[in-house]
Amino acid sequence: MQKYAVFVPHFHWDREWYEPFQVFRHRLVSALDTVLETAEADPDFRFTVDGQMAAIEDYLEMRPENRARVAALVRGGQLAIGPWLILLDEFLCSGETIVRNLQLGWAAAAELGGAMPIGYLPDMFGHIAQMPQILARAGIEHAALWRGVPGSADGHAFRWRAPDGSEVRTEFLFDGYDNGLDVLLVPDRIGHALGEYAETTAQRWGGDPVLAMAGTDHNAPDPQLAAWLRCASSEERAITIATLDEYIRRHVRDEVATVVAGELRSHVRGNILPGVLSVRLGLKQRMAVAERTIDHAERMNALWSRRDDSPFLSLAWHKVIESSAHDSVVGSGTDETCDQVETRLAEAAQIARAVRDAALAEPAALVPSDGHLVANPLPFPRTALVEVDVVAPPESTALVATAADGSEHPVQLISKAPTVLSDEHMDASQLERVLRRIHRRELFGRLIDHYELTPGSLVFHLAEVPASGPFDLLNLRREVAAAAAAHPGEWRVLTLEEARATALVPVHVPACGLTSFRVEPSDRPAAPAMTLAPATATDRVLSNGLVEVTVAADGTLDVTGADGTVLYGVGRLVDGGDRGDSYNYAPPARDMFVSSPAEITVEHLESGPLRSRLRVTRLYEWPAALSSDRDLRSGRTVPTPVETLVEVRVGEPFVRVSTSFLNQSADHRLRFHVPLPERVATSASAGQFAVTERGLTAEGGWGEYPIPTFPASSFVWAGAANVLLDHSSEYEIVDDGSELAITLLRAIGSISVNIHPLRDEPAASEIPVPGAQDLGMRIENRLAVVPSATGWQGTHAVALAEEFRNHVLVARGTAPAGGNLPPDATGVRVDGRDVFVSSIRRVTDADRGAGTEIRLAAMSDTDSTVHVTGAFTEATTVDLLGRPLAETPVEDGLELALGPWEIRTVVVR
Repeated sequence: MQKYAVFVPHFHWDREWYEPFQVFRHRLVSALDTVLETAEADPDFRFTVDGQMAAIEDYLEMRPENRARVAALVRGGQLAIGPWLILLDEFLCSGETIVRNLQLGWAAAAELGGAMPIGYLPDMFGHIAQMPQILARAGIEHAALWRGVPGSADGHAFRWRAPDGSEVRTEFLFDGYDNGLDVLLVPDRIGHALGEYAETTAQRWGGDPVLAMAGTDHNAPDPQLAAWLRCASSEERAITIATLDEYIRRHVRDEVATVVAGELRSHVRGNILPGVLSVRLGLKQRMAVAERTIDHAERMNALWSRRDDSPFLSLAWHKVIESSAHDSVVGSGTDETCDQVETRLAEAAQIARAVRDAALAEPAALVPSDGHLVANPLPFPRTALVEVDVVAPPESTALVATAADGSEHPVQLISKAPTVLSDEHMDASQLERVLRRIHRRELFGRLIDHYELTPGSLVFHLAEVPASGPFDLLNLRREVAAAAAAHPGEWRVLTLEEARATALVPVHVPACGLTSFRVEPSDRPAAPAMTLAPATATDRVLSNGLVEVTVAADGTLDVTGADGTVLYGVGRLVDGGDRGDSYNYAPPARDMFVSSPAEITVEHLESGPLRSRLRVTRLYEWPAALSSDRDLRSGRTVPTPVETLVEVRVGEPFVRVSTSFLNQSADHRLRFHVPLPERVATSASAGQFAVTERGLTAEGGWGEYPIPTFPASSFVWAGAANVLLDHSSEYEIVDDGSELAITLLRAIGSISVNIHPLRDEPAASEIPVPGAQDLGMRIENRLAVVPSATGWQGTHAVALAEEFRNHVLVARGTAPAGGNLPPDATGVRVDGRDVFVSSIRRVTDADRGAGTEIRLAAMSDTDSTVHVTGAFTEATTVDLLGRPLAETPVEDGLELALGPWEIRTVVVR
């Protein structure tokens, strides 16, 4: 029997959820006012602030005068803060976002006396495989969590092991983060209730004291809590009040025999609410865009700008991290809450876009205005296709793209723009109004090259880059006024743009580097600079020599890979009902699946040689909603055309597939199916610094049906299929291992439902959220398919996913037209198999000055060697909080030996 118990007063604070942030903050300020007053009145009182600094920051923004009080309690050990900025959802953001979350939280806590060195993860909906390594490489030796722990963990602690072998001792909150509350229900019977609880859970504790987490959502502990516990303490069972850090470091054994490896997604001891992976698609897409834009901005700012825009980038990261909260990006909040999250993510992307564009403007100033600058955000060289607006050539004249070294490349014209922008008739007295449209030289987004003024006619000729000399607006006004007075009556005003076209250009860009080109007319077509087969198209077939795709009679795709592997029926769409909520999918009792289209049309859009495209439109009759009892799909159907853009590009071993439709149905789930040539027993997906392998089932045992839907961030692999992803998604291996299904949309109407067929207890209140139905929204998804019999490693899926997700960046030159193109420039180059570069950014050390931080992850279960080259002469290995660990020799670049799945961070100067 446990001789003593430790109570940890705390609260769990969802920053936004069934109420928006500002409503919850009003409660937060009152709650923390109570905590501060209670702690100052009783030196024995302790409080753990939920492991996240956001609560403290939000409080001090309203109570700045209390900063010194908070710091005094932290330094005195009564208040435990940090280490996170916010309690995040680990699967719906990037690994880099998780690292930055920890960095910002740790730094903010340091200013108030220091962070709690515990990886506190109390309410996340499962945990990523690499979290132990992330914590360990930040110097954190302990974690504490609840959801997702498998049934093999039979005590109150275990050693949690990451794929690289890193371990942290993990306190298992097996009864949740509020297990002490029931003991406190009747203050004068605390001792008796504690005794009963200790007896029923004795096997869990072994010889360690009972941990009673005394707190819950959005409530401060009763100010009398410490007095109650002093009264309840006895010789039979002593009671201590502590922070979570004090309990773990002072009261329990450090040696724990049980080891749990990898991700934690078991349902056996608590709900993990897997449906959050697929609800509110727009939030997942905006998160991916924001993270990617910040990453690109950091790389461009570090490598190609003289200006340090770190304050802007820190603000952008802060907004992304706030949005990664486990009740934010998951989409389990009210409509107004989710709208605010979406806006915050948009702001983060806007901030980063400004930094990115400003950084590119510096090298673009060296490129003539009739040329374009191209920047590669990836640390390996690549050939990419870019679309640029050019002057359309005469019908008999070809266009070529000329690089700085004089080499010429073929250009594919993909569209032409109209040349007549306006054709108006008006009285002469109205001509002055037309001139008000002109801003210095700009008219309709172009520049006035010249104009023609004749009696009764004014013609403007616009160009992107004027060929004529200076333009005098005041002189034009005088001339028009005189002509109008001399020729009253009707006038014609014609605005003409030079013939424009959109050109597709192949560009080879160095690693994290810059190149430039100009498109110009030529008497002869350019000889292909690449020896690769061209992209071609017929009515139903696209090919480029590496991958071939044929549109089948039912509108699905038959895709043949470079090794001859064929996937038949790719893109079969299956739509079924969903009577669940934002947390869990649930099929209606009498579901009706729609997988066959009523009509199919195929349009031939582009024939190559650089890119070929087809558009497949399939018309489906989807039920409009569920019936009133929610157990049957409505008999009323809505005709819904789904457009699928199918594309192959020269040199790419995958087919790009984009789906788009206007959603007019409620309460349904739509999935993109990839039939597999052979049944599989496992699958794997890439996410936060790891590729995680999974079976066909999930462990159950609690009150939640263990539906085997799993997260994927950049790609998912199953047998002969590799699918590259644009954003975090949900997938499942269905039909006994014969098909891969990726969720494109899950439309539901309630935060939680009280009676759920796949979950015993409500996950929250039954609050309507009509916005989560996505009615009237255009639903778009982008992915790519790589057939291969060699597995994800043989396919080089890590690198292919990076190429697919990260476009090159293009900027118009701003130097005088006609000048020489600047030479190509390389930034940082990283050579190594299955190595993922998570971040390249500018950092500044007080002692050593400015440097460039590079974070790499070995995405492999074998040792690997990585070679890093760039304009640097020294390198320092640092931990995930940026603290120096060791100097690393630099000889002809930096050579790093990485262990399996190792995350390594270096700063080069």
